[in-house]
Amino acid sequence: MKKMIKSIGIVIFMITCISVFYGCGKKNLQPLDKTEYMLGTVCSIKVYDGNKQQAIDSAYKRIKDIENKMSVNKSGTELDAVADKAGKSYVKVSDDTLYVLKKGKYYSEQSNGAFDITIGPLVKLWGIGTDNAKVPSIQEIDQKKALINYKDLIIDEKNKQVMLTKPGMSLDLGGIAKGYAADEATRILKENGVKHAIVNLGGNVLAINDNPEGKPWTIGVQNPFNTTGDYFATINVTNKTVVTSGIYERFFEKDGKKYHHILNPFTGYPMDNSLASVTLVTDVSIDADAMTKNIFYKGMEKGPEYVKTLKGVDAIFVTKNKEVYITDGLKNNFEITNSEFKLINKK
Repeated sequence: MKKMIKSIGIVIFMITCISVFYGCGKKNLQPLDKTEYMLGTVCSIKVYDGNKQQAIDSAYKRIKDIENKMSVNKSGTELDAVADKAGKSYVKVSDDTLYVLKKGKYYSEQSNGAFDITIGPLVKLWGIGTDNAKVPSIQEIDQKKALINYKDLIIDEKNKQVMLTKPGMSLDLGGIAKGYAADEATRILKENGVKHAIVNLGGNVLAINDNPEGKPWTIGVQNPFNTTGDYFATINVTNKTVVTSGIYERFFEKDGKKYHHILNPFTGYPMDNSLASVTLVTDVSIDADAMTKNIFYKGMEKGPEYVKTLKGVDAIFVTKNKEVYITDGLKNNFEITNSEFKLINKK
């Protein structure tokens, strides 16, 4: 069995502006860059101004705080407490967890369950991205599917407590917590005077303002057929988040078949359609994080039309045969750099 863990889904490129600015008399533009492994992925923050060291340290402290409350990769989290009391009683949660659960349930409802934060039992059964990855039996899958239903998550906002109504249920915020952490890290950086920075939490990218040269940041979009951070195209962004979900992120192979981590709550198996990845460009990372899963589920048949109904959202769709579709807002801001991929103009 061959296993691959998550790689960074977006590649960040800095235009060679440092020498240009030094030539103009600008000083202290050397960025401070720090990389950590958190939230089950590689996290990188690059800061160009403000109180750099304090800003980065504070941002990572905030990410670690979020991880300790709601990561599925750690024990003793608030999510563990909710699972332990499933079918029994409410559990008090922090403001952070309450907020993310509210967002998660909202997007679960919006997707009619295609994205469902109560998918925890199924995720643990497959174990994709862990040493225990396996292809479960149909009987095992059916047992876990019966425990998945976002409607069975009760949120008592007034008293800051939540409950899962059936024993054996559990939450998995892997499809949304990383986006929240990216938003929060960005907020912390700005509070520390940062005006030019990139936050990259394993493919959830947030660009603060423009780059130090006063131009948009150039972002390389992950090649979904390569796990090494290879890119197939670039876009330019200012004050935007760029979030990718794809089959490259976490997967394992068994008997010549690849099983990726984006699970279908209705079938119990990895989502199986023509898509290899979906990238969203919008303003808020937590929203983009959740929406990519629903759009991935809709596939090329319904995904592009659905994105057109979303305000302030653009998308890049990559199919398994390396055809690429982009929404109208990116048509003057998208360049394919790998000739194996072909841009298809579909309506």
